[in-house]
Amino acid sequence: MTARALLRLLAALAAGTLFGFGLSLSGMVDPARVLGFLDLAGRWDPSLAFVLAGAVAMAVPGVLLQRRMARPVLDDQFHLPQKTRIDARLLAGSAIFGVGWGLAGFCPGPAVSALSTGLPPVILFVAAMAVGMIVHDRLLAGRHS
Repeated sequence: MTARALLRLLAALAAGTLFGFGLSLSGMVDPARVLGFLDLAGRWDPSLAFVLAGAVAMAVPGVLLQRRMARPVLDDQFHLPQKTRIDARLLAGSAIFGVGWGLAGFCPGPAVSALSTGLPPVILFVAAMAVGMIVHDRLLAGRHS
């Protein structure tokens, strides 16, 4: 392994650890809290709006910095999405993601972070999510690219 590859691995580990810590600290790994935030017609809990605002406040300077850079520090090029068109597949996938998030109270990042709790529903959710990702990757991903 080259020094650059090791640095990339360490940077990814640090970023993932910081992201998971932030999700835990903010309450995003608590499905009841997330569902309370999504329940606009019921007992709405607006506290996660501050998490969203904080995430945007952290992301905007990063995006502005990225636009000024010729290439990333630890790679030869930025790997940004090439497709910019909104199509039926994107809308369907977004709808499935939103419905799943609203039913379970988890999206992928917080679910993986919540694995540290060892709770059976969390383990079941992550296992089902992994199976869905593998099935999509093996059966559907190559058909529409």
